[in-house]
Parts: sequence; C-alpha cells; structure tokens
Amino acid sequence: MRMTARDIARLTDISAVRTRYGEAEIRELAETAKRYGFFAVHVLPCWVSFLRGLLAGSNDVLTGAPVGFPAGGHRTDIKVAEARALVADGVQEMDMMLNVGKLRSGEYRYVEEEIKAVVQAAGRVPVKVIIEAPLLTDDQIRKACDLCIGGGAAFVKTSTGWLPNGATLDMIRLITAHVGRSIQVKAAGGIRDLQTMVEMLRLGVARFGINQKTAVEIVTAVAALPGGTAEV
Repeated sequence: MRMTARDIARLTDISAVRTRYGEAEIRELAETAKRYGFFAVHVLPCWVSFLRGLLAGSNDVLTGAPVGFPAGGHRTDIKVAEARALVADGVQEMDMMLNVGKLRSGEYRYVEEEIKAVVQAAGRVPVKVIIEAPLLTDDQIRKACDLCIGGGAAFVKTSTGWLPNGATLDMIRLITAHVGRSIQVKAAGGIRDLQTMVEMLRLGVARFGINQKTAVEIVTAVAALPGGTAEV
C-alpha cells in the first residue's frame, strides 16, 4: 500500500505538553497542524479552551489533552475531575497517564478501576492510556495492556515522551502481538524518521505521537518521494 504525506499526517498527533510551552508555542503548533493536516494537537489542560479557539473552523484537527500527566500518581477522583473539566472545555481526545507505581506494586484492580472511572467521565471522548512502557518489564507491559482493555480504553499508548527512551520496534512487536485487535496502539516518544514509522505501521500501530519538527520533516520527506507517496 502507498501512502501520501496527507495520509501520514492523519496518523500523527503533535503536542506542546512540556512545562515551558506557552501561548506562542501553542499558536505555532496549531498553525502547523492546520497547514499539514495532522490528526490532533495535544496541550496541557489549561490551554484546551485557547487551542479550541485557534482550531475553530478546522474540523480536520482535533484538540487533545492529558489526564494525570506526566507522573500518573494523582488520586483517581482528581483524574476523574480533570477528565470532566476537559470535556467541558471541549477536548476531543484525552491521553490518561497510567498509575505506574500501582501497576508495578501489583495493584491491578486499582489500575483497571481507575481507567474505567476516567473512561466513564470522558463519555464519548476517546481515552488513550499512557503506560510508560520504558519503565516496565515485558510482563508488566502485557499486564498494562490487559488493564487498558479491561478498563475500556480506546488506545494503549507507549510513553509520554518525557523519558530518554520512547517507543522501540521491539516494544511495539511485544504490544501488538499481545493485544491483537482488542485495542488500538499509539506509539510515542523517540520516533525520528519515516522508516521507523513505516515499520511500526506494518506491526499494527494506528497512531503516532511525534514532536512537531520531526513530524513536519517526515511528511515533507514523503511529499518529496517519487509520486509523492511512501510504500507501507
């Protein structure tokens, strides 16, 4: 199958969720998303209403934001309140941070019930659960995926991108082989080139979280290929 630059952009989320980002960076991000047609822009919760205003009239680009980000250690009621506030502000997707400490402590019921609570609070808004896989063993990654499925999440997402290590091909093979078609997979963190993205697509990844600069470089590279398409 061959994909255009637009096709690649429609699989990609870009974000401004680092501590330092403010109005100028979010304005730039929104303009970039509209110019290239990226699927979604993710910002920290306090910027959701502002971003919605910037994207008004651009129905192709969704507004996203995180819940319990970046550490995941918030109490469940706080995560639920944050999810409800995001819905009220007009968010169209949310990426919930898993409580990694509870998972690693074997408190699986707590983790799954928390996912369920946030999914319920989100209503029709899809919830992607960030499992921060670089911190987990293979068995813990599999368990985290099971809990995401049991909790009703729309996606399992590999990582926040805040750690030195992000998504790897071995990690994606492990996750996609385990979950099959039970849940969608979002790869995020450390994706730096078109070839890696293509290989992850072939493994079953449905969405990517890529930094703005790299995302633009990738879609521009595809547009420059013969016929303006990449073989996937």
